[in-house]
Amino acid sequence: MSTPATAARSNQATQSDASEPAKRLLSPYRLGDLTLANRMVMAPMTRSRALEHGVPNPLAATYYAQRAGAGLIVTEGSQISRQGAGYTRTPGIHSQAQIEAWRQIVDKVHAAGGKIFLQLWHVGRISHPVFLDGELPVAPSAINDGGEVFTASGMQKRVTPRALEAREIPGIVEDYRRAAANAKAAGFDGVELHGANGYLLDQFTRDGTNKRTDQYGGSIENRVRFPLEVTRAVIGVFGAQRVGYRISPTSPFNGMSDSNPLATFSHLTERLSELGIVYLHVVDPITGENRPSPVLRSKFNGTYIVNGGFDAITAEAALRAGNADLVAFGAPFIANPDLPKRYALGAGLNVPDQPTFYQGEEKGYTDYPALA
Repeated sequence: MSTPATAARSNQATQSDASEPAKRLLSPYRLGDLTLANRMVMAPMTRSRALEHGVPNPLAATYYAQRAGAGLIVTEGSQISRQGAGYTRTPGIHSQAQIEAWRQIVDKVHAAGGKIFLQLWHVGRISHPVFLDGELPVAPSAINDGGEVFTASGMQKRVTPRALEAREIPGIVEDYRRAAANAKAAGFDGVELHGANGYLLDQFTRDGTNKRTDQYGGSIENRVRFPLEVTRAVIGVFGAQRVGYRISPTSPFNGMSDSNPLATFSHLTERLSELGIVYLHVVDPITGENRPSPVLRSKFNGTYIVNGGFDAITAEAALRAGNADLVAFGAPFIANPDLPKRYALGAGLNVPDQPTFYQGEEKGYTDYPALA
């Protein structure tokens, strides 16, 4: 789940934060072999509106097409298998019905002139037996984060997951590969691997959740083995220039921690750079101490995307300082389907309606007004 920023509950227009032109932010950008209309990315955000069996809601075609003015859209996380699910009403990319529904969404985004990547997602230990036909969630190690999970019947305590056996891991790598092939069949321009926010790839990467003693645990090199195997498998489907990877090095979300995040994510970044993926997407709040982003930026040769509370002014500053190539926006894109146009004109912004972030159908989803 990629959480939108906390926002006010009113849906009225407010004074824009774009008080001066965002020239670089609104300039075209070459992402691998794709030309983006601007340097604004719509961040992946769970909206909990999928239909039964993880089939994307037809409303999503309108929702994403409304926001096709973004240089790049990254969809909400979509589970690679039934085992990868962990939230109510989230979409998947592992069945033919899901592929067909996503194809209609992609076609509508393309018709509106947009570019769109699918985010591939396995939640790991953050699931619950209610989503898994009574089975336990899987994780690198049997550690319960002590949190709760949102289900159709309300909040429930998470259970202790079971540790994956080494012999099972190639099967999950194959699930990622197959999901990427399904995304390609649906017409997506590329995929982003969700290696952030305490989900399965992140759980293997950080030593707070990975206590394994085999080839997938212990040293940093071993802990990133599974994420890199997944990345190689997905590159085999799309090619490196259509694959991105998202990380959140210092985020404690979902009970995450690491004894040395700078060392851990520096190593992962270097290895991902060697694989030639097109971008690294870093959840990097613009405030806070000991941010690893400047170091990681120097270790990655591809496009560097930052996300974490940016507005037009701070995004423009980050681009001009060379701290990023693209900037991802979350809640502002929920509330403002024409966000790039508003930034270009210095127009007012709609305020996100937080109670509808994860519930409702059209309300708070496709009904935010665009500029006249």
